[in-house]
Parts: sequence; structure tokens; C-alpha cells
Amino acid sequence: MLGLLIGELMSGFIPVADLRSKPIVPAHAKPLENPAGKRPRWLVAPAATGQNYQRLKGLVRDLRLHTVCESAACPNVGDCWNRLSATFMILGNVCTRRCGFCAVQKGPPETVDYDEPRRVADAIAQMGLRHAVVTSVNRDDRSDGGAELFAMTIRAIRARLPDCTVEVLVPDFQGSRSAMDIVLDARPNILNHNIETVPRLYRTVRVGSDYGRSLTMLRHASSARPAIPTKSGIMLGLGETDAEIYDILGDLREHGVEILTVGQYLRPSPDHLAIQKYYTPEEFERIREHGRKLGFRHVESGALVRSSYHADGGVAALAGGGSAD
Repeated sequence: MLGLLIGELMSGFIPVADLRSKPIVPAHAKPLENPAGKRPRWLVAPAATGQNYQRLKGLVRDLRLHTVCESAACPNVGDCWNRLSATFMILGNVCTRRCGFCAVQKGPPETVDYDEPRRVADAIAQMGLRHAVVTSVNRDDRSDGGAELFAMTIRAIRARLPDCTVEVLVPDFQGSRSAMDIVLDARPNILNHNIETVPRLYRTVRVGSDYGRSLTMLRHASSARPAIPTKSGIMLGLGETDAEIYDILGDLREHGVEILTVGQYLRPSPDHLAIQKYYTPEEFERIREHGRKLGFRHVESGALVRSSYHADGGVAALAGGGSAD
């Protein structure tokens, strides 16, 4: 998921994104240390090295593209890029919201680049991908929240690679159903929108977002295009309770979500929200089993799970292929 970040975890293992945004957490509210203490010794990710990693890094640079893998400092960048898997981030590299967990730069938005969809499709073709994932920053400056460029990117990929499945991780479009319909009309194979955290923590964790609004958008996507599976993800370790976790899973199922990702929040810098708890592998497994019992068709749950990590597994689980009607 876009907000699940590397922070102190991977110092010395993979490069950390350029965290040039101003502090997000108010100084009077920011703890000096993570209440969770030091990271567990088992919580490590592969180093960002290897031939495919270097190849993809050069390709992204040459085509003037952004990936959430780099911009959000994802801990799985080494693993994913060496498997030639990446999540492309359109609509610039600057977000109009200031969520307390996210490493993506904040500030005035960049000019929309209408050639970007073609370059994303070009990169996917050069990588030889069979499943592509596209996300974006929040663009609250635009009436459609950037939906137009999502649709253009889906169509550009399909025109270049008809057999490539396409997954999109979209913002909430400020609750605009017409904006969501623009994306759905381009027929992505999977429509993902992350709920991120429990309602009680929204005012701190997801500044400018609304829990109910996100659920409504997921329900609309599921109802408007039932053939397109909906997906959502949450991050743990921000102070939520077990009861709240199970409640949010129930809410997602009630709103038609079929694919679920659950991962550990990792602090990207001292200016971001502190880690309240590190969840154990056993706890992640219990959450996965609970999700399966609730009826999710595919559940990924683990410390390093992110919304697009092994995303092709969700397609395989749903027997996806080609375009969704």
C-alpha cells in the first residue's frame, strides 16, 4: 500500500526516498522514540541490488517516470524490481495531502504531463510485464482528482500490450463517483483503494481523508462494475486495537472488497508518526485467517506486505486475464 514505508527499518539495506517535505507531525505531539522500541531482528527485506534492479532504475530515469517504490521508500523495492515488478506513480511526485505516515513529498502539485501514459506503457513493454500496477499522488487541485490520466494510462497499456492485466491504486477522488466512473470505464482488471487505518486514527494518519467516504467509493466501484474486483489495504502499528482491526475487515467485506492486503507500518523519518507496535508473524497469520473466514477471495498479510506486493497473485487467485467487462 502506498503508505507502508521503510523508515528506520532499512537503513543500510536499501536507499531511502528523498524526504524533503516539512515535518508532518506537530512538535508537541511527536514522541521522541517509537513506543514499539527497536525493530525485531526478523523484520528485514532484501537489499536493493542486482542486475534487474539496476536495469529498472535506469529505465525509470530515462523515461522520466516515478514509482511509488522509490517515492514512498518501499522496503520491497529490491525484491520487486529484481522480479521486474514495479508500481508506476502518475500525476507527478508531489502530493496535495499531508498524511502523517507517508514519505511522498508534499506541496504544490506539478503540471499534468499528458505524455506520461505513453511512457508508462513504453516502460511496461520494455520490462515485459504481464501485470501492471499504476497509482498516483492525491491531486485535490483537479476536479476529477486525476481520474482522466488514470483512464488514459490504462488505455495506453492496453493498446501497447493487449494481454497485460492492469491494476490501479486510486485516491478517493474527494468522493466523486463520476471521477471513479472515468477510471472504471477504462476497465482495469483490479480497482484498489486503500482504507489504510481504523476510523479513530484518521484525523492523524490520513489528513484530508474520510473513512466513510473511502468505504462509499469502494462500494460504488464494486456495484458499478461488479466484474472488476475491488481491493483495499491496511497498515498496522499505529495504535489500533484488535477489535478495530476486525471491524475494519468486516466493513471492507460489507462494501464489496474482494482482495485484502495487511502490512506493518514503518516510520519513514522522525517527522512522521511513531510506531506503536510491531506485529508478529503469528498475529499477521491470524488476521489472514480471519479475512479468509469473512469471505475475502485473496488475502496477503505479513510485515512486509504492501498493496502492490506480488500483486499478480491477486489476479491469479481471481482467475483474472485480459480486460474486465
